[in-house]
Amino acid sequence: MLLSRWLYRTRQAVHYLRAAPDTASLERARRILSPPLWRLFLRMTPSEQAHALGVLETLQRRGETHPDLLQAALLHDAGKAEAPPLRLWERALVVLTAPLWRKAHSLWAASPPRGWRRPFVIAALHPLWGAQQAQKAGASQRVVSLILNHQETLTAPPQNEFERLLEALQAADDEN
Repeated sequence: MLLSRWLYRTRQAVHYLRAAPDTASLERARRILSPPLWRLFLRMTPSEQAHALGVLETLQRRGETHPDLLQAALLHDAGKAEAPPLRLWERALVVLTAPLWRKAHSLWAASPPRGWRRPFVIAALHPLWGAQQAQKAGASQRVVSLILNHQETLTAPPQNEFERLLEALQAADDEN
């Protein structure tokens, strides 16, 4: 099982390196986001934009139309733009070690974002950074909360609309 997950993540990383958004998808995102939120989206790398657009498309394919959810889909990784982009080996280090060393990830993420620990800090803090940026850009409180919590595990079935939206965002994010 672990080997198949690693192979899946390796293919995902190669796809990520080649990913770039197409013009039609960018136009769809521009219509969903206000001008300040659009500028926040444009700060993301092309591969992160393509990922966000994939999350959006997955949600729309599933019939999701809530404006806050669609905006959060586009901006959930915007906090990664707070630091220089992660290199492939850094992304791989975080993704491939996560199932084995979750506790160590938390310790490493509490370090200054330098050296080999930098990717763990970015992985842990990008939801907070993205939520702060979205709030400054005028996003609704629900969008901010969805971004902030997009990596938090729900421990029970959704109990309210926010949790339903969060679960939908997380499922689409995991698929992409």
